[in-house]
Amino acid sequence: MDQLSPSRPDAETATPPKAAPKADPLPPMAATPTETAPKASARTRVLMFGLPALLLAGGAGWWLTSGGSVSTDNAYVQMDKVSVAAEVGGRITEVAVRDGQQVAKGQLLFRIDGEPYALTVAQATAAIDAAEVEVGNLSASANTSSVDIAAAREDVKFAEVNFGRQAALMEKGFTTKAAYDASRHAVALARERVRQAEAAAAEARTKLAAGPSSGVNPQVEAARVQRSQAEVNLGRTTVRAPSAGRVAQSDRLQIGQMMVQGLPAVTLVDTAHPWVEANFKETDLANMRVGQRAEISFDAYPGVKVRGHVLTIGAGTGSEFSVLPAQNATGNWVKVTQRVPVRITFDEKPARDMIAGLSADVRVFTK
Repeated sequence: MDQLSPSRPDAETATPPKAAPKADPLPPMAATPTETAPKASARTRVLMFGLPALLLAGGAGWWLTSGGSVSTDNAYVQMDKVSVAAEVGGRITEVAVRDGQQVAKGQLLFRIDGEPYALTVAQATAAIDAAEVEVGNLSASANTSSVDIAAAREDVKFAEVNFGRQAALMEKGFTTKAAYDASRHAVALARERVRQAEAAAAEARTKLAAGPSSGVNPQVEAARVQRSQAEVNLGRTTVRAPSAGRVAQSDRLQIGQMMVQGLPAVTLVDTAHPWVEANFKETDLANMRVGQRAEISFDAYPGVKVRGHVLTIGAGTGSEFSVLPAQNATGNWVKVTQRVPVRITFDEKPARDMIAGLSADVRVFTK
């Protein structure tokens, strides 16, 4: 039995027991809970309350401002522009301005040769003198006609007396038929001369009559009007600024150049009263009203912003006033969002000088 049972190891050959593992060295002393608790709790409170409050404030601000304004970058600075044209033609003899110069109302721009117009004034003055002389001649003719009437009437009396004698002699048979007829013819001629003299006197009085509106003889008045027109044309040879502004496109003003009547010679830009024409989409006009506050910025002047307000909203879209308006009733039709011009006026003077045509960004606060 002993042989069949497994042999047991001897005490000497038995595996010795493993030694107990050595303990790791102690870690460095950590901070006590009493030191970390205040810091952890403060950070926790900031995260728990500050971040939601910040998100809530941002959301509220976005909600309040969303839909409360409309903006467009299709906006441009506009100014009143006056094209100055010569009202009379002639050669330019003097140029008093240069491009970009600021001028006041009534300031000299350029002159045109006035000698031909001065001669026209002299000619008109001579026409007045001739008309007054003619009036004097008509007055003398009227007086002569009065004398002729009196003489003709005396001739009628003499002819009638002579005819009476011939008629008496004819009844007694002491005269001839020829003498009788001659005396009767003399009476008819004398009476006709009276009528002619009276007609000449009436014509002279008509020519001497004054006009019912002016009280002056028409010939004299016509000559005076011609002189006035000549003096006006002479004054138009001196071209002055009709309004204050900055000179532009003055390259056409050259001494010696012939100026054509009615042809624009120079442009005056009213830089003192600029405005912005903003072309908003029709979908932006639902809440827009005249008088609403606006903010304007300019591509040319980064950082410059100007306060303004809506002055007018256009009466029609831009396509309605184009040279060739769209005919949507013919052919294929594609709907295109239209734009309406909105005039924005400045509420303050810009920090930089405005230039007509500058690109701008406009925001209108509709709430």
